[in-house]
Amino acid sequence: MTAPLLDVKDLRVSFGGKEVVHGVDFSIGAGEKLALVGESGSGKTVTALSLLRLVHNAHITGKAEFAGRDLLGLPERELLGVRGREIAMIFQEPMTALNPLYTVGNQIAEVLQLKESLSRQQAHQAAIGLLADTGIPEPERRADAYPHQLSGGQRQRAMIAMALACRPKLLLADEPTTALDVTLRGQILGLLGDLQQRYGMAVLMITHDLNLVRKFADRVAVMEDGWLVEQGSVAHVFSNPQHPYTRKLIESRPARELEEAPAKGAEPVMRATDLRVKYAIPIAGIRGWFKKDEFVAVKNAGFAIAPGRTLGVVGESGSGKSTLALAALGLIPFGGQIEVVGRRWGPDAAGNKAIRRLVQVVFQDPFSSLSPRMTVEEIVGEGLLVHEPGLPLPQRRERVIQALADVGLREAQFPGLLQRYPHEFSGGQRQRLAIARALIVQPELLVLDEPTSALDVTIQKQVLRLLQKLQKEKKLSYLLITHDVDVIRAMAHDVMVMKDGDIVESGPVLQVLDAPRDEYTRTLVAAAS
Repeated sequence: MTAPLLDVKDLRVSFGGKEVVHGVDFSIGAGEKLALVGESGSGKTVTALSLLRLVHNAHITGKAEFAGRDLLGLPERELLGVRGREIAMIFQEPMTALNPLYTVGNQIAEVLQLKESLSRQQAHQAAIGLLADTGIPEPERRADAYPHQLSGGQRQRAMIAMALACRPKLLLADEPTTALDVTLRGQILGLLGDLQQRYGMAVLMITHDLNLVRKFADRVAVMEDGWLVEQGSVAHVFSNPQHPYTRKLIESRPARELEEAPAKGAEPVMRATDLRVKYAIPIAGIRGWFKKDEFVAVKNAGFAIAPGRTLGVVGESGSGKSTLALAALGLIPFGGQIEVVGRRWGPDAAGNKAIRRLVQVVFQDPFSSLSPRMTVEEIVGEGLLVHEPGLPLPQRRERVIQALADVGLREAQFPGLLQRYPHEFSGGQRQRLAIARALIVQPELLVLDEPTSALDVTIQKQVLRLLQKLQKEKKLSYLLITHDVDVIRAMAHDVMVMKDGDIVESGPVLQVLDAPRDEYTRTLVAAAS
C-alpha cells in the first residue's frame, strides 16, 4: 500500500496546561476526501489549524507526517513554504477572512506573487483565470470588485480561488458552506468536488453538516470533546454507527411532532392582505439629486395564521422573508394591511403597544440579541416593565421563574440562575432565555427568525422540540422564517416559498415539499435532500 499523503499520530493540543485535543490519529490519502465531524467545541477546527501551527498560544505535540516531513517539527521558514503552496485553507466566513481594503483579484494575485514569483501582470491574469474556474460570472469585472460588492456565494468562490492558486496537494475546508443558503451550499459543494478531481488534491472537510458529509466525503472521522471517537467509510459509519455520540449526531435530524388538525372556525391570529414593502435607493448621476428609485422587497403578499398553527416562510438570502417578518412585527413601514387578533398596525403608538404584547420575536443569534450587561432576571422580566409596569417585584420575579421553568431552566440546575449573565450559558441555553423573554408577556404569536441556524444539530433538535411542546401547551402561533427545509418540514403546518419578494408557492407544508409545483421550490427541496 502507498503511504498516506497526511498521517497524523497522537496529536495533542493544550492551552495553559489544559489539554483540548487528546491523542488524535487519522490519515488522508492523495486525492481522498475526509470529513472531520463534531459539534462546536469538539476540537475539530483546532485539530485542523494545529496541522499548520496556526493556533495562537497552543502547545502542540505528536506527529503530522506530510509528504515525508513532520509538519509539527518543521522550522517556521520551511512551514511558510508549505502554507498556501502545498496545504491551503478555506475559512468559514469569507467576509471576515477577506481583506475589505483590497479587491479580490489583488488578494488572489498576492498569493501567486509571493508563492510562485509571478509578475504583477501575470498574477492578475492568473487570478482572473482562477475566478473563472470557480464559475464566477464576468471574472474580469469581479476581479476588480471588493469583498462587500460580491454576494456570499461569490465571496466563498473567491476564497476557493485564492486557496487553489498554487494547486495545493491538500485543502483544509473549515465549514465552507455554513454561512451560505441551501442552494449555494449545493453549488459550492459541487464546485469543490469538481476542482478536487481536476487538481487531484486531497480535502479535509471540517463540518457539522451530516447531509454535506453524505454527499461529499469518502471517509468520516467523528470528534467529541477533543477525542476521536469513531472513523471509517461514510457508508459504513452512517449505516452502522458504533459510538453513542455518532448515533446521536445521525439521529439529530428535526422530527415532526405537531398537532395537525386546525381549530375549526377560529379567527386568524394574524392576517396580511396585499402586504408590500419598498425601500428608496439612490439613482446614479444628476437625476439622483432630485429623486430616488425604489426597490420592492415584498410584493403584494397575503397570508393568515390560525391559533396554534405555524406558517413557515422559506427562501434564500434576499428573497424578502426577513423583511416580511419585520413588517409583521410592525417595525418598518409597509403598504397593505396587517391585522393581529382583529387589530391593525397603524400610526397610533398607544394602539400599537397593545399589539406588541401579542406579537413577540425570537432572533437568530441569541448571543447578540441578549444584553451582556443585564442579568437573567432583568432580561426575561424586561417585557413586564413595559406592559405591566405596576406589577410588584415579588410577582414579577415569580413570573420570571415560571417563564424560565417553561423553557427548561431551573434554579436546581443552575444555582444563582436569576443573577447570572448570558455569557455563562451555552448557545442552546441562551436561545431558551430568548424564548422565555418572549413568552413572559403571554403573546399570541411568536415570530421566529432563523431560531436554530446558529446552533449545533443536536441543540437545534432540542430547541425545536421545546418550541413544539410550548405550541401544544399554550396554543401559540408561529411565523417561522428560515432557509432550512428540514426545519420547515418538522415545524410548519403551512409554508410560503419566497423568491425576489414574490410568493412563488404556498400551501400545506407536506403537500408543497413532497410535490412542489414551482421550479424554485423544487430546487430548494432538492438541495436540502
